[in-house]
Amino acid sequence: MEDYNNTAVESVVSDKYVKELEVAVKAVQMACLLCQRIQQTLLSKTNDHVQSKDDNSPVTIADWSVQGIVSWVLSEALGSDFVSIVAEEDVQALSKVGAFGLLEAIVKTVNECLAEAPRFGLRAPVMALSTSEVLEAIDRCNSMGGSSGRFWVLDPVDGTLGFLRGDQYAIALALIEDGEPVLGVLGCPNYPVKKECLSYHNGYRRIISRLTSLSSESWDRGCVVYASKDCGNAWMQPLLHKEKIFIWPNSARQIKVSTVDNPALATFCEPVEKANSSHSFTAGVAHSVGLRNQPLRIHSMVKYAAIARGDAEVFMKFARAGYKEKIWDHAAGVVIVQEAGGVVTDAGGHPLCFSKGMYLEGLDRGIIACAGARLHEKIVKAVDASWNSSSL
Repeated sequence: MEDYNNTAVESVVSDKYVKELEVAVKAVQMACLLCQRIQQTLLSKTNDHVQSKDDNSPVTIADWSVQGIVSWVLSEALGSDFVSIVAEEDVQALSKVGAFGLLEAIVKTVNECLAEAPRFGLRAPVMALSTSEVLEAIDRCNSMGGSSGRFWVLDPVDGTLGFLRGDQYAIALALIEDGEPVLGVLGCPNYPVKKECLSYHNGYRRIISRLTSLSSESWDRGCVVYASKDCGNAWMQPLLHKEKIFIWPNSARQIKVSTVDNPALATFCEPVEKANSSHSFTAGVAHSVGLRNQPLRIHSMVKYAAIARGDAEVFMKFARAGYKEKIWDHAAGVVIVQEAGGVVTDAGGHPLCFSKGMYLEGLDRGIIACAGARLHEKIVKAVDASWNSSSL
């Protein structure tokens, strides 16, 4: 494992968000541990608790369990009256006929995870949560967002296909204040702390992700990246493994975006699934601006972590007409990349708008995240030049 400076993160975090940041990171650390265990189970045997959401993407027991855990931890630490959460999963799905077995499994999973809260410096429940208490925690994630006040945004398992395939996924948590992300935490359970080798596969590159036993001595994969607004710093810490005790800031070290601004040397990220973004259009933009490296295709918001850590320089996403980007798919990543020194806008160069509810309303064509302003400007110009000939 790489050596880290146990820097006093509090000294560079805005005093306004010190407590929120620490609690959020600990909650995401717990959620990562839970997800790693569930992913191991999913990949080792057939699991009955895999369902389909209305948008046809698979969802597992992990989604609801993470939502319940994060909601409970935030509420206990910050006060339930001060915690409002916008989240992807709807508790009504657990009230449907035939969901009893799934709900029972969620309650069990939540309680097993919360019993380990003291390892993370958090208070565990005095006694196991009842079914109604778990549902209450999940149901607390019913905020609709908006332009005023404070609310959290949670994607409990972003990149569910990656999760089910043993690939990349993320737990994404952000705090939004008066319509603007002010704190972001990304848990990336399969993304190693050290920069990993990339392998070519069918003409593109992916992060190598080989799952090993949690008891293996080589199990050091996984990290949490985080930042708060206007501090000019983003941080990464390793996941807590085995029986270790979490001591804040858990060997965190500062991360920065890449200094590469020559497109010929840059690597760009895009979603794995063609349904989520037009590979042909991004390939055309990449060619026109001089990006020669093969794209790095990654499930989930791990793409934002890759930019913030300097493992890639460009992230482009251009969805098909009619698709509306959701705030929980971007809020945490945006503040982390920006504080790491990067730039995130829509294709018109405008900041992303998180003040209109659950969707990024008014989005100009697509999303562009870059390691620096010069590279970002070149990508925006290339998109403008190519747009009229696209079928998007």
